[in-house]
Amino acid sequence: MGVDCACAGKIGFCPVPAAHAAPTMSHALSERLSVLLQYLLPKQALTRLAGRFAGWQGGRWTTAAIRRFVRRYGVNMDEAANPDVASYSSFNEFFTRPLKAGARPMADATFVSPVDGAISQCGRIEGERIFQAKGHDYTTRALVGGDAALASRFEGGEFATLYLSPRDYHRIHMPCAGRLVRMVHVPGDLFSVNPVTARGVPGLFARNERVVCEFEGEHGPFVMVLVGATIVGSMATVWHGVVNPPRPGVLREWRYEMGNIELAQGEEMGRFLLGSTVVMLFPQGVMRFNADWTPARPIRMGEAMGVTLQASNAAA
Repeated sequence: MGVDCACAGKIGFCPVPAAHAAPTMSHALSERLSVLLQYLLPKQALTRLAGRFAGWQGGRWTTAAIRRFVRRYGVNMDEAANPDVASYSSFNEFFTRPLKAGARPMADATFVSPVDGAISQCGRIEGERIFQAKGHDYTTRALVGGDAALASRFEGGEFATLYLSPRDYHRIHMPCAGRLVRMVHVPGDLFSVNPVTARGVPGLFARNERVVCEFEGEHGPFVMVLVGATIVGSMATVWHGVVNPPRPGVLREWRYEMGNIELAQGEEMGRFLLGSTVVMLFPQGVMRFNADWTPARPIRMGEAMGVTLQASNAAA
């Protein structure tokens, strides 16, 4: 049995991972109720509250909350540069903890995974449409905040949607070297971005609040979109710091025409305060994802993600 999915550079037929198996009737009903509840919840208020808690320096209460989180989600503190839970003064400090040197070796590849997490979807952009989940897609133009000129550069290209769960390392790194051109903060909803919500909310990743980062690299332009979610207190980049809050409800844009912000492959470019999703866009004819990059597969920052089409053709 298989499912339609976007992977390995095309819409194809691939084995059903456990996380994508057909749900039972009761499971399907539970998923629909979970999504419906999100429409009713005061997501902005919950997110503001979570942000205040995450920044609170509550001494032993903060330490207790972190210990509970580590047990609940199975966080591997042995990988952390500082494994002592009691040393973190706030939940934010714990959540954005750096890893030990060498914990994520960099693969010898043209494109590497920018995060720890799981592949939600990856593959071909069909015209301007990006596959979200069975029955749902959205456009590159909507994703980047309505910029038709920017979106047109990725028609027929490749995309990857990568989900970071609460247990994952939450710093975001560069898949390849790039020069920053522009950053746009796009206001939006704050639905959860977990797999259940991706299956239930149309246009989820172009509907939620997001930070669009446009780069120029050796192989052309590419975009990294940091997608916000319920209780994601903020998103930050290394060149700007915290982007949100504030949340003024209007699109904000920063341009970097001087070209003095250049980041190497594997270098940190941003971070989430609580879990979320990264969507990447690459132009047509530039790259091919590795064959083992399929939906629901776990990934680690620095592992090989893909190669240039020139390298792929040469190997063939």
